[in-house]
Amino acid sequence: MIGQLHSVVVDAPDAHALATFYAELLGLEVSKGGPGDDWVVVSGQGHRLAFQQAPDLVPPDWPDPQRPQQFHLDVYVADIDEAEPEVLALGARKLPGGGGDFRVYADPVGHPFCLVWDA
Repeated sequence: MIGQLHSVVVDAPDAHALATFYAELLGLEVSKGGPGDDWVVVSGQGHRLAFQQAPDLVPPDWPDPQRPQQFHLDVYVADIDEAEPEVLALGARKLPGGGGDFRVYADPVGHPFCLVWDA
């Protein structure tokens, strides 16, 4: 092994706002950085996500191949019917696509992510 994964880093026009969205979604804490900071980290439960300021971000346009996703997170949920309204209330929006055990959403900046469950 050469190294260990330290962070997944996500670009955002407002790093703190997007970090707060994911902290709420995943039950993590904002552990470093705050409003106005260029680098914000959320962590807990053995996980760490970092968000860096990218004021000129051009988000993906799911599922347009001209502006494809750069990455996406799969977020496991126990009950999709309970989780979906909660994630929409946080500022996510539902995207086309999905299947028998996942649904596709965009975070407030436009990065796609999936809610997944055991169907």
